[in-house]
Amino acid sequence: MELIPGKIQRIAVVGTTGSGKTMTAIELSRRLGISHVELDALYWGPDWTESKTEDFRTQVGEVIKSDSWIVDGNYSVVRDIIWPRAQIVVWLDYSLPIIMWQLTRRTFRRIILREELWNGCVERFWPQFFSRESIFLWALKTYRTRRKKYPELFAKPENAHLSIIRLRSPKMANKWIFNFEIEQKHEITN
Repeated sequence: MELIPGKIQRIAVVGTTGSGKTMTAIELSRRLGISHVELDALYWGPDWTESKTEDFRTQVGEVIKSDSWIVDGNYSVVRDIIWPRAQIVVWLDYSLPIIMWQLTRRTFRRIILREELWNGCVERFWPQFFSRESIFLWALKTYRTRRKKYPELFAKPENAHLSIIRLRSPKMANKWIFNFEIEQKHEITN
């Protein structure tokens, strides 16, 4: 797809685990007609096998060569290749209670439906709720760090080209997506 001047076509969606990065990216992708890439799908192999950093960076590098994409995920090992090409970073900066509620609903749904995530990976009840690998522990562990770190990253000179969209609730995100879609369609017609 050719880059249309004035139209945003490269978007990175970030936020704490459970904030709704993937759902937001999918909705943006659907509304704007831009391909979506979930970094988790590139990172996790069968049986929750982690990719080697070099392989992961190569895969992500291939994805972002195109002129249009929406990428969701927080992987710092690829931030230096995604953000320089991105035009916008959408930061889902929700409160911890909202994140934990969304994470609980999502995790129960995935477990009950035995939903395949990526490359055959399926979440299981015990590890998600009662182990050191719990997604809930991960969310709690990274929540404050990410809230502190993202503003520092956005302020760096190498990220000055990025438009930062900080959304503090799912309602705010839905409203922004709707308005952004209208704005982008208006850019094409003018």
